[in-house]
Amino acid sequence: MAPPPKDKPEPPLRVRALRLLARREHTRDELERRLVPHAEDPAEVGRLLDEFAQHGWFSEERAVEQVLHARRGKFGSRRIRQELVAKGVDAGRVAAAMTGLKASEDEALRAVWRRKFSQAPRSAAERARQIRFLQGRGFALEAIVRVLKQKDDDE
Repeated sequence: MAPPPKDKPEPPLRVRALRLLARREHTRDELERRLVPHAEDPAEVGRLLDEFAQHGWFSEERAVEQVLHARRGKFGSRRIRQELVAKGVDAGRVAAAMTGLKASEDEALRAVWRRKFSQAPRSAAERARQIRFLQGRGFALEAIVRVLKQKDDDE
């Protein structure tokens, strides 16, 4: 009979934070939420994150850029904004990120539409299905209608 498994000691807070950052960029808010349950004192997490920021080991700007890069090909600006807010990014950084996204909204919408549907809707039901899908991806209704109208005109 095998001996019972030994409990591994919990890694120090610093190691835990570095492991999180090794996987992907995180915002300060995300790191705090992940680390506070493992800290003896919540102030300890704040001090550790201040030190990490001072060394440049984590950056809100890099975290925002990573989200934008990863999500732009699949989602509209509304959905990306929602994700950034959920990650605890401050309003100023969210607004700055949205200005760049709004400029290329139609292009991203066309790319998502082309990958999913590739042909203009043949019926009202199909049109409604395409609109619902694209709205669920975070694109504005006005932009969706404009793109679908262009596709109808092309045929």
